[in-house]
Amino acid sequence: QGWPEESRLRKDEDLVCFRDIKPGAPHHYLVVPVKHMGNCKTLKTEHIPLVKRMMEVGKAVLQKNNFNDLNDVRMGFHWPPFCSIAHLHLHVLAPASQLGFLSRIYYRINSYWFITVSVMQVSFAVGFQL
Repeated sequence: QGWPEESRLRKDEDLVCFRDIKPGAPHHYLVVPVKHMGNCKTLKTEHIPLVKRMMEVGKAVLQKNNFNDLNDVRMGFHWPPFCSIAHLHLHVLAPASQLGFLSRIYYRINSYWFITVSVMQVSFAVGFQL
């Protein structure tokens, strides 16, 4: 794909993970499906396994980079029209407790522009399609 080899932290047949070029936290990674997908608003119930795998990859990359406090992690998606690119990408930020002022705004939990994976999962569990 188009990702420079040195920026990739992990790549398998369907997901790639790399560092965000404008990090909002000491650890800020993007987990991206290799196959093109729209933004998070296009996700359906059948995409739950993909989102879970994206989270697993994010956690594995954090642990590979010596970050193990998985209670201090923020994972989520920017909600359209606040997406910088039109391709699904999961933000993995840690430690969430060390987000700077602007990052606390950009990655504000369940705002109009950022939705966490946990809220997305609850929405799907109760039958609400995003």
